[in-house]
Amino acid sequence: MRKILLMLLALAMILPGVAAVADEAPYPISILMPTFYTEAFQYENNPTLQAIEAATNTKLDVTFVPDASYPEAVSLALAGDMPKILVVKGHQDPVIVSSARAGAFWDITDYIADTVYLKDGSQVVYDASKIDGRLYGIYRSRPLARNGIIYRSDWAEALGLGVPETLDDLAAMAKAFTDPEKGTYGLVMCKYIDGTISLTTIMHGAPNTWGVDADGNVYPAHEDPKFLEGLNWLRDLYAAGAINQDFMVLESTIWDDPIKNDQAGLKLDVMDGGYRLQDWFEQNKGVPAGENVFNLLPVVKNSDGEERMWPTAGLSGEIIITKTAKTEEDMLKCLEFLDFLNGPEGQTLVNWGVQDQTYWVDEEGWRIATPADLEISIRSLQGSINQLGMGVNGDLAVPMKQEGLRKLYNDNLVTYFDYVIGNPCAAFISETQAMVGAQLKQLVDDANVQYIAGQIDEAQLKAVYEQWRGEGGDAVTAEMDEMYKAANGK
Repeated sequence: MRKILLMLLALAMILPGVAAVADEAPYPISILMPTFYTEAFQYENNPTLQAIEAATNTKLDVTFVPDASYPEAVSLALAGDMPKILVVKGHQDPVIVSSARAGAFWDITDYIADTVYLKDGSQVVYDASKIDGRLYGIYRSRPLARNGIIYRSDWAEALGLGVPETLDDLAAMAKAFTDPEKGTYGLVMCKYIDGTISLTTIMHGAPNTWGVDADGNVYPAHEDPKFLEGLNWLRDLYAAGAINQDFMVLESTIWDDPIKNDQAGLKLDVMDGGYRLQDWFEQNKGVPAGENVFNLLPVVKNSDGEERMWPTAGLSGEIIITKTAKTEEDMLKCLEFLDFLNGPEGQTLVNWGVQDQTYWVDEEGWRIATPADLEISIRSLQGSINQLGMGVNGDLAVPMKQEGLRKLYNDNLVTYFDYVIGNPCAAFISETQAMVGAQLKQLVDDANVQYIAGQIDEAQLKAVYEQWRGEGGDAVTAEMDEMYKAANGK
């Protein structure tokens, strides 16, 4: 039955003349997703929204929430008026796990095989995103070897600095970039601390979220001595003025502003941000095309001579169909909509929009960078629609020519794949973590920030870690340990 329904829905999209199906009124779909921009999104007469609606015979009701407030918005939606489609940033967040178990979402495990594009997603990543062995969402695909270091290569050259080879070199560069008289500093951080801290501690030698000791026992990453080394590295930079002193309140939506304003010279983040910054400098600061003012550095050596990278999980959250889609047919219409967004046309629409209105191509058919004078107006049209992007079957959108930093980034994805440090417990869900994981994470996150900023000392930091253990951390660790050993035959 589900295959017949999916076939009929597919025919409705590709064969408008099929009267019994295609003459139906547009199907209404409400969507909640985050935005990373401050510009107001243009809902009326939006060419991208209109093109998506026309291609899918839908009427979209999209609500954007600023990224910093998005977790609270999701919790409120789950407790009240849920959209039919919900973008979830953390697929194992306790509120998502408990909601799935309570029946708030559709179980789509048995429907993926009958789709056009979604069936070509990675089974490994699908499995990693399951809850209790069942699939409740479509993962938003991310390259594993995506994270690293972005720095102003022109600043480095002006100071006579070569490419950093070690963490000490990188710290020296951050301090060399720092000049109070010029108002510059090295490393820009924001209130999204997970990325910077994870990149730093794993480069130093700490495990990814969970470690496994010599006896095969699971332990939390923050209890590893190398984790503290990473925090001390950031703490030292902060004390030297080489990190923006307001990082704990700087919104992620304006994380790049200090770099664009020539205040900061380093960022630890996804490396594709580097070629986007390069494009921005070419469009807005008159940098000649191909004259790189940035460099991308996937890894540097730690004190043990190791090169280690914090990977993405292969996904960045997922997109869920909630039970606001009341019937199986409603769910299938939403699933068909998501399936379309994974095809070439759908991917191009959510990522770039409509040709000659929100993106342009050159005479060879390559997509070109957005003209500087149109950047803000186009941002009001595209906004963060790309948060609906999944790309489970690869990047099928209209491409840009691969050269410069863009080519370097894509080459790095392959070259540095073997440097990534996996999370040995990524696929496991602890019952205790599902109940109190958010509070436990916040406890540790707050303490790490305070320690980096010099507001607490090492003894106070470790006291918080002990508090974490007593308030549920030990129980989470024991459950993770049990699941890890069971999965590995120990």
